[in-house]
Amino acid sequence: MINTLTFPILRLLADGRFHSGEAIAQHFNVTRTTVWSAIQEAQSLGVEIFSVRGRGYKLPDPIKFLNSDEILNAIGQERAWFKLELHDTLESTNSYLMKKTNVSGATMLGGQTIPHATCVVAELQTAGKGRRGRTWHAGLGASLTFSLLWRFQVGASALSGLSLAVGVALVRALDALGVHGLKLKWPNDLLVETASGNQKLAGILIELQGDMDGPSAAVIGVGINLRLPDHVSRQIDQAFTDLYRIKPDAANSNVLLGTLLKHMADVLSTFEQHGFEALREEWIGYHAYHQQAVKMLMPDGREVHGEVTGVALDGILLVNTPQGEQRFSAGEISLRGLA
Repeated sequence: MINTLTFPILRLLADGRFHSGEAIAQHFNVTRTTVWSAIQEAQSLGVEIFSVRGRGYKLPDPIKFLNSDEILNAIGQERAWFKLELHDTLESTNSYLMKKTNVSGATMLGGQTIPHATCVVAELQTAGKGRRGRTWHAGLGASLTFSLLWRFQVGASALSGLSLAVGVALVRALDALGVHGLKLKWPNDLLVETASGNQKLAGILIELQGDMDGPSAAVIGVGINLRLPDHVSRQIDQAFTDLYRIKPDAANSNVLLGTLLKHMADVLSTFEQHGFEALREEWIGYHAYHQQAVKMLMPDGREVHGEVTGVALDGILLVNTPQGEQRFSAGEISLRGLA
């Protein structure tokens, strides 16, 4: 159970200035010991807080906390589609939605139903999930982490290519915010092209529920690096960047989330009506490794070398190998070790 004062105090510290323990205690009408306990819990969650005798407590940088009105305003006319759930902290927004989702939409235990187009977003995700069992490293104000529940009348078998479609939505949304020239890596990464190579900006994780013939539900998880502090950066084992380094004014989490949801609604509607085929050419135009030599790292440990020739109408990656063209529905593209 999270201390009920932890996040209210963090919101007070969001201006990035020093606040004395005495002033914080007076503000919340509690003892300084109570304030100290809440600060300790924040630090146990991985939140970096400076403590200086005689000056008090401060966050390393100002933080923009989530605000439902600002998010809905950024969504615009499509705001009526969405139900927002804002949480201070969750282990994983995807896990939270997966546990609560009932594919049929019937009332669940406790009388609650999770509606279509529910978006769950957390200020701090403590056990975020990445693809292939990886951890998504985040911190307070460092990342935007959210999951969107989208219900489909078709079966799960018809949702091949969904992660690629979501990637298109992310590129469109960030382009609208002035972040241009982004690339996609099959099947779920958003990259920034730099002189030193491609750096990861965001990732997508999709988990499905339902029968192969329908109906089905997708929990679409998205994590975007906003402003990664050093103590988070040190945990990441691949080339990465964040929005603050690229375009600082695009790192406003409320405007960013609203813009992303707006474009995701548009792309998901297209996908449901016409499948990935309607988005395929656009996705290929964004692919960072189209017609390039790659190494495919397979789940069973095998490595397959070849040249990416495109993606099929169902989102399957097409690679020309010494054995001929092969189709990949799993695996990961790597350039490491290639001549």
